[in-house]
Amino acid sequence: MPNSTLNGPTLEVDGVSFHYAHFELGSTSFQAAAGELVAIIGPNGSGKSTLLEVISGHLRPAAGRILLDGVDLTRLSPLERARRVGLARQETILLFSFAVREFVRQGRHPHLGHHLFETAEDERWVDWALEKTNLKGFAARGILEISSGEFQRAVLARTLAQRPQLVLLDEPTANLDIGYQIEMFRLLRDVAISERCIAVIVTHELNLAAELADRVLLLDAGRCLRQGRPDEVFEAELLSCVFRTPVAVDRNPSSGRPRVTWSASQFPHE
Repeated sequence: MPNSTLNGPTLEVDGVSFHYAHFELGSTSFQAAAGELVAIIGPNGSGKSTLLEVISGHLRPAAGRILLDGVDLTRLSPLERARRVGLARQETILLFSFAVREFVRQGRHPHLGHHLFETAEDERWVDWALEKTNLKGFAARGILEISSGEFQRAVLARTLAQRPQLVLLDEPTANLDIGYQIEMFRLLRDVAISERCIAVIVTHELNLAAELADRVLLLDAGRCLRQGRPDEVFEAELLSCVFRTPVAVDRNPSSGRPRVTWSASQFPHE
């Protein structure tokens, strides 16, 4: 992975904001280092996906900067940015079916340059991405013939094939069972550490974020209310207010990390 420093890239989101006609993302700042997984949490409509799109460079911030290894991403061409930043969206639309390998190979497009076809080097990284996501056995399958969990892994594999320094994922565990959710989060952590890249994920899975993220951002109504380690963000009173439902926060006995449970007392049994 093309890192400019020995230990890997750094990410600095410095006071970025964005304005839609009926929504405003307030000034948000955070930093992350290579090997870290950052989780962005918050209720629906809080600005999580908007922040991810701004970080990716697909939306230009109204103010602030996004620096990846000191380079302002908003000043890069779309092609150069695609070589550094990989964005995996949940709502990937497919108009027809083709092999999973062909789908993952699309991630190499930013690196083709003047070549019309992929090189042996490109194929090596496609193989690597398929292996990392446990999809080698599905490489010849039609992309429309695999399960939701396998498809989400294929989306991630296509992003990893880009070999980006910064991996951004928008709800990659949506509609997946708990096994696939845990697998996806663990895979992200393993890749961030082994490849010395930075992973930023938007998620509604509070307990997975608490268990596996290094840093958490809590958004509500376009504002970043708190950020920090999971134990600095996961406080019962704060989460109850933000998600508008009573929750309790204790410690996972096996890891010591925060654990969130909703209060059954608000739903009395008959």
